[in-house]
Parts: sequence; C-alpha cells; structure tokens
Amino acid sequence: MSRRALLGSALATAGGAAAMGFATGRLTLPNAETTRLSADPGAGTTISPFGAHQAGVATAQQQYVTLVAADLAVTDAVSLRRFLADVSRTIVAIVRGEDTPPSSMYPDGAVTPTDFATGLSPAGLTVTVGVGPGVFALPGVAGEAPRRLRPLPEFTGDHLDPRWGGGDLLFQICADDPQVVSAATRAVRARMPGSAVIRWTQSGFLSSPHDGGTPRNMFGHKDGTSNPRIGTREFSDVVWALPDEPSWFRGGTYLVFRKIRMLTASWDLTARDEQDAVIGRRRGDGAPLTGKGEFDAPDLDAVGADGTPVIAADGHIRRAHGFPMLRRSYTYDYGFLTAMAGGSPDPLEHPEDHPHAPGTKDHHHGGHGKLDVGLLFCAYGNDPDRQFIAAQTRLAENDRLNRFIQHTGSAIFAVLPGFGEDGYVGDTLV
Repeated sequence: MSRRALLGSALATAGGAAAMGFATGRLTLPNAETTRLSADPGAGTTISPFGAHQAGVATAQQQYVTLVAADLAVTDAVSLRRFLADVSRTIVAIVRGEDTPPSSMYPDGAVTPTDFATGLSPAGLTVTVGVGPGVFALPGVAGEAPRRLRPLPEFTGDHLDPRWGGGDLLFQICADDPQVVSAATRAVRARMPGSAVIRWTQSGFLSSPHDGGTPRNMFGHKDGTSNPRIGTREFSDVVWALPDEPSWFRGGTYLVFRKIRMLTASWDLTARDEQDAVIGRRRGDGAPLTGKGEFDAPDLDAVGADGTPVIAADGHIRRAHGFPMLRRSYTYDYGFLTAMAGGSPDPLEHPEDHPHAPGTKDHHHGGHGKLDVGLLFCAYGNDPDRQFIAAQTRLAENDRLNRFIQHTGSAIFAVLPGFGEDGYVGDTLV
C-alpha cells in the first residue's frame, strides 16, 4: 500500500478547505506555498509544490532541515533538463506522501527504495531547488545568468572550510518530522547517479517555544525577530527577484548560506548583562535594550545616564540594522569535534600542540571549546550585494558578537522560480 493510501483519511478532510483555494491537498491559487492544510504535523500536513514561487521560502518555517549541495556531472543543457524534470517528479510525489518513482540507482527488480517513512504524514515537507553560478557555464543553457549571482567574497575574520561551501545545486529539504526529512533526502539522492555528486550536506532543527514565539538559537536569544512578514508588500519587495532580472528568473530569489559555529563555552562564561549588550537585546523577552517588547523598534539614538549609547556602537543589532532580508535559519549540533580533515586538531580554536593541555582555555572549559554547534544561516533576498554582503562587511568590521562566532561555510544560490502541474522546476531556464 502506498503512503498516499495510508494518508487517505487525513487528506479526505481537505475538501472542506476548498473554499479557501484548496482541494484534496492542492492549492488552486497562483502561489501554493504560503498555507498549510493543517498546523498539526501529525494530521496530514501537505504543502503544494506548485505555484509562481517554489515552496519553502514563503512557507511557515518547519522544524527540521537538511541542506544538500551537489556538483553537476551532466555536461549539457539537455541532460540538465532531464535531471531537473526527474527530480521534480520525485518532489511532487514525496510532498504528497506518495511513493517515489523508480530510479536507475537500484538493481533490477527493486522498483522503489526502502521507504522508511511509510505511514508518516508529509509533515509539511517542502523541497526547494537552487542553482549555483557554475550551471550557467553549461553548453546550451539559453537563460542569462541572474544578474546578482556571484560567488560570495571571503570576509574579514572568516574561517572557511572548503568542505562546507560552493556547489552547482542546492536542495533545501524541510519538514516537521526529522524522519520525513531524512526519507526525502534519500529520495532526492536516488536521482543523482550520473547527473550530480553530493558536495556537502548540513542538517539542523528549530526550537518550538511553548508560547509559539520566535525560536531561540544556541546562545539562548530569539533569532529572526526582524523578518518581513509573509504575505506583505515588504516581503515581496525584499525577497522576490527584481524587475531588471532575466525574464526566466521572475518568481525566483537568492539564498545565501553561511555555516556559523557558535563558541558556546565562551558564551556560557560571559555575564548575562554582557551577553545582552553583545546582541543589543534582552535574552529573556527578545526586546531591544531600549524597548519593552520583542518587536519594538530599537532606539539607536538612546543614551544612558553616563552618556554612552544604550545599544553599544558594536552591538550586533546596531551593526546589522538597515539590511532587510528573510532569515530562515536553523540550529545545528554536531557534538564534539575531535579532529579536522587529515586527523589534525581543529585550528580554529587553539594553536597549542595539545588543545586540552592544562593551562589552556579549552582545558578550563572541560573540552567544550571543541563542540561544533551553531547556526545554519539561510538568508533569502533579491539583492545579495546590498543585503547580505553589505551587512556582513559591516559586521566583520566591528561586531562584538565576532568574539563568539566563526563563519566556517559559505555559498550562494539562485533559487529557481516555481512551476506548474505540467512543468518542472527550472523549466523557465532549460
């Protein structure tokens, strides 16, 4: 029995939602990605893959993500088109909870891979596809490259590991069930042999505050407070491709990825008042130091009794102010980092021959300085130069938070426009 059949009773309830543009799990309005059939991830939550924009951008953020970056093995636009069409058929099936199409990856007689998501709802699954700058060097790709798709520069203070950067393709796979995310990752990977090779993957999660508020990161602070609200004019103006982009890119956007390692051991040994000063917000309620509530606008002109700014000159929210973008980030926790590539100790923490030797900083932290935890920073916007690059340049110059973080991965992708029921992701390009 297919997963779709097992979900029949849950999906049958969707008929009552038809008045709002839904019909058996499919939104009939132009943009299908903004609303779910149910807020309960166990009740058959299904997000349509069709629309002017891909799902997974203007979609309420799910709890789990796996990012899969890959390098193309195809050498021409015809083969790329065939691959994208094949991947699209898989995406359409798995977001509905259906069995994946057969794959040439499996031996004769194995029609489908082991489906260890059998019986699970789609849990709000979305698969969002982006392309890197290298795609436009393929012979036969007729589409002009997006005007703002350029490799990111290396910023002052970066500690980039080449293992966590670049790529010709990106698949952002999100859902409210980690096993559904894992199964979807396997389904996408099954389409790659002969067409693409995985370059890197990253997986993360999102906290679920009991009050339904903004999630918190590994430093305990709310993350994403200043995001534009989905469905507003501000959101469209910040996220979706600008009018001067190539016509095929209409409905697309850019995704900047940064893997940010957070030095939680040092942070945990920092006084609470200093932590709040570093960010410029109170950890408890997320309010700026000049406000009473999380969504109060920070008063950057406010000064204290001693005449110094309430929000410090190097406070994070002051340095980041004025660069709107959609932050759709996730926390990651990979545990204890024993060694880097080649078996050598991690050079980012300590240059000592023995990183845990008595008298070293890490010795006093009990080895916690070797933890690889942090943020999978994902920022969507229509002008990376004026949004992310301008912001990160300013932050790298003088942000008090830099003492507690390390940027270790970096990549940029053009997120392809959405597609219709008779099309496939990337059909406006190839």
